Amino acid sequence: MEMLEEVVAYLKEHELSLATAESCTAGLVTSELARVPGSGGCLDCGLTLYSPESKNRYLKVSFETIEKFGLTSEEVAVEMAVGALNRNGAGIAVSNTGLAGPGPGDDGTPAGTVCFAWAISSGDAAHTYSETRCFDGERNDIRLAAAHYSLEQLPHYHQQAQKQYQSTEEGG
Repeated sequence: MEMLEEVVAYLKEHELSLATAESCTAGLVTSELARVPGSGGCLDCGLTLYSPESKNRYLKVSFETIEKFGLTSEEVAVEMAVGALNRNGAGIAVSNTGLAGPGPGDDGTPAGTVCFAWAISSGDAAHTYSETRCFDGERNDIRLAAAHYSLEQLPHYHQQAQKQYQSTEEGG
């Protein structure tokens, strides 16, 4: 619970509201954050999208990106995060797409593989970051670990975006 409280405090301190676009975690990012009293003030929305059609319809994830890179890819995660950021009132968005198991995906992707993306509004730009992690455990253990990981990394990537924005402002 301490990590969740720290994330809520960080969001409040920086006056950020969060949008989530979740596939693998099926709403757990939002649900876990909502365990903290007062967290509603930092949550803009939480979207759970499984199918390629819903990712395209609600977040404008390109079918070409899905076809070229697969549903479990950083490229899809980035388009999900950018879509969540652009289509809502949030200043920061996190997304994930992956395979919680129990078995590997049709394409051989191992269970536990999760692709994450963070999109942060900074000035007139959106900074995006992505990474792929593989978690061990049963299906729901993987989902919870992925949800927590995406929240744990949120301050780190927000700080990265602030640094990038500041260096752009100083250089421009």
